[in-house]
This record gives sequence, structure tokens and C-alpha cells, in this order.
Amino acid sequence: MIGVKETQNIFLPNFAELEKRVARDGQLWLHPLRKQAFERFVELGFPTTKLEEWKYTSVAPIARLQFQPARYVDNLTAERLSDFPVADIAFDQECSRLVFVNGHFSRKLSSLDLPQGVKAISLAEAVCTENEIVKAHLARYAKRENAAQAFVALNTAFTEDGAFIEIPDNLILDRPVFLLFVSTAGEQPMASHPRNLIVVGNNSQASIIEGYVGIEDKIYFVNAVTEIVAGENAVVEHYKLQHESLSAFHVATVQAHQARSSNFVSHSISFGGALVRNDTNSTLDGEGAQCTLNGLYLTAGNQHVDNHTMIDHARPHGTSRELYKGILDGNSTAIFNGSIVVRKDAQKTDARQTNKNLLLSEEATVNSKPQLEINADDVKCSHGTTIGHLEEDSIFYLRSRGIGEEQSRNLLIFAFANDVLGQMKVESVRARLEPRLLAQLSEAR
Repeated sequence: MIGVKETQNIFLPNFAELEKRVARDGQLWLHPLRKQAFERFVELGFPTTKLEEWKYTSVAPIARLQFQPARYVDNLTAERLSDFPVADIAFDQECSRLVFVNGHFSRKLSSLDLPQGVKAISLAEAVCTENEIVKAHLARYAKRENAAQAFVALNTAFTEDGAFIEIPDNLILDRPVFLLFVSTAGEQPMASHPRNLIVVGNNSQASIIEGYVGIEDKIYFVNAVTEIVAGENAVVEHYKLQHESLSAFHVATVQAHQARSSNFVSHSISFGGALVRNDTNSTLDGEGAQCTLNGLYLTAGNQHVDNHTMIDHARPHGTSRELYKGILDGNSTAIFNGSIVVRKDAQKTDARQTNKNLLLSEEATVNSKPQLEINADDVKCSHGTTIGHLEEDSIFYLRSRGIGEEQSRNLLIFAFANDVLGQMKVESVRARLEPRLLAQLSEAR
């Protein structure tokens, strides 16, 4: 790992500056948590490929740069942002939205029309008002104890702003809430650390869309953490759409905690970024909980995208389904490491995990590692992975029907990806992502 001295040199001045600033802003109660997290990060250092969880992903390109804290800029408009993929969905009239520029809340770009009782504000505001829900849940679920979780410790140390959403009991939110994170670029590489907390009450339903976009093709670093708390019988559908600059670094953790009979669905879509790491985890901590993790990653050029997932069946009668698909072109690299854990008392668990990868280039590389850790004896669990190329027989069949070769290939690739996109319930997201997928395929070829 990168040593203590190097870690201090990179982030210590930024941390000292942050502590002075937030002390003026009324966030003092977070000081012990931040300080403890920063000390832990310094102790751990950056993860290296010697760790099993980071075996195929080197973060040396991040560790060697001196990042400056990302600053809020006030010159962006809705019209300009609407020209960028992912951001265009946020400005759809069907969505309420909270917009963050370089990790800081933009009131002028945000627009909220929510039912009474629903709270959707910046985390900075929630922290300053010492909201008891924030105090009870913030930094409780996303782990930061071991070396593999060093980026969560770093995010916790630099927690300043992000989204806080609280949905009361017995409420069905009929429109999604979009959390849009926009990154600009400065003269020097910049780093932002968005932190989101989403709490959905008992018997409530909500769709939350979390989108990341870079509007300049320069180097920057986004290190995000989202914690989701699903109450009893709650239904939460979460979308994470990543379309960063092709020069950017993106590391993100989504951690869900599920109560009895809750249902959590995650859709993780990665199009952009030079080096990307997505950790998507859920703990089924209530009997009868259900979890679905869907993912799609499309890589080209020299992109590197790493998806790690973990579904923790902690209680009986839990059900989980997982489907991740990758489409790789050029010299790109992808990793899928999916873990399903069934604890000793989690009898009657039903879990299935599938990872499928489509290689469009001889130079593309994928490493797939599905895992099962079963500590109970009355369960139904399975996993599987495939890696392959487009079938020439299928291409020949389409061409025999008068379809050109390139169009035939794109149709087959789209059909491969649509198994994931087709499971999205928010029509505006699916409708915008489908043409984006086709456009990216054309650009890659």
C-alpha cells in the first residue's frame, strides 16, 4: 500500500482546510467521525493489488496525483447541462432533482416538487440542523475498517455535502428523485467526495436516480458513498448512472441496509471514466427481504471498470437475484467480483448470481469471479459466468434477412444489453439510455 507519509502529503493539507471551514458552518458534531476516518485512512493507505479485493485494479494513477479540493462554480446553466448524457435525464420534467457541482449543492439548478412529508435537501444543510435521522444513520452502514475499504474512510473524512432524502412511513413516491453530480475541471486535478444518505420509511416506495457526469475531458477524481436504509416492507429502486469524462477517476460505494420484507433493486450503469470502481452491497437484515442487483458496463479504448458486489443474507427467507453484463471493446479491461454470503441463521435463502461478458475486440480483457459463501444448510444458491464473442451464425442469419453487417452486430449487442436495461421501471431512464448505448457502440466501432 501507499505509505503513511505519502498519504499524509496528498490529503493532510486538504483535511486541515476542510476542518476549519466546516467548523464555521456548524458541522462540529461530525468532527470526531471525520477525524477518526482520516486517521484510519492514513493508517490503511491506498489499496494495492496485493489485496484480493483489488487484485486486478491498480489505483496508482490516483495515488500519484496531488488533488486539490473541488470548488463550486456558478457558471453552469440547465441548458448547457442538458446537452450531456445522464444530465439530460435529470432535467426531464418527470424528475425532481438535486444538483451538485463539484460535490457542492446548487440551489439554482435544483428543482423539487415533492409530497408533503418528504425531505430532500443537501447533506450539508441536514448536518447543520443536527437532524436526528442523519445522526442515527450517517456512516453506520458503509464499512471503512479494512484496507479494501480505504476509499470509504477517505470519503467519510471529507464528508461535507451530498444529498439527504428522508421518506416517511406509508408513502408512495410516484415520481423519481434525481441526484445529479456534475464535475468540472480546473488547472490542477480536483477531487470531490459526495456523501448521500437515503432513508425510506416502513411501507413506503421510492425511486432514486444517482447520476455522475463530467463536462470537460480533463483529470478529476470523484469518490462517492451512498447509504440507503430501507424500512420494513419498503420498496426502493436505485439507479446509478456513471458517465464521467474519459480522463476521470471514479470510485463509488453504494451500501443498502434492508429491514424485514423490504425490497431493494439496484441498476448500475457505467459508460465513462478512465478508471472506475463500483462497489454495490446490500445487507438483508430482516426476514423475507428481497434484493436485486443489475449492472451494465460498456468499455472501449483504454478504459478500466471494476464492479464489486456483495449481498449479505443475514436473516432467513431472503431472496436475491443478480445480473451483471459487460460489453468490452478496444484495449479496455473489466472486472466483476460478486459475492453472496449466507449466514448461519439465514435458512431458506434463495440466491442466484450471473455475470455475462461480450468481447468485441481481441485485445479486450475481463476478469470474472462470482463467489458463494454459504454457512447454512437449507438454501438454494447458484452462480455462473460467461465470456464470449458475437456468434457468427447469428450475424449470418441477420445478414441473410437483408440487414447489413454492422447493423447486425449492433442489434445483437443491443439485445445482449437490453436484458439489463429492460428491467428498469423508470421509463424516462430506459428511453434515454437505449439510444445512448447505440450511439456509444457506433463511436466505439
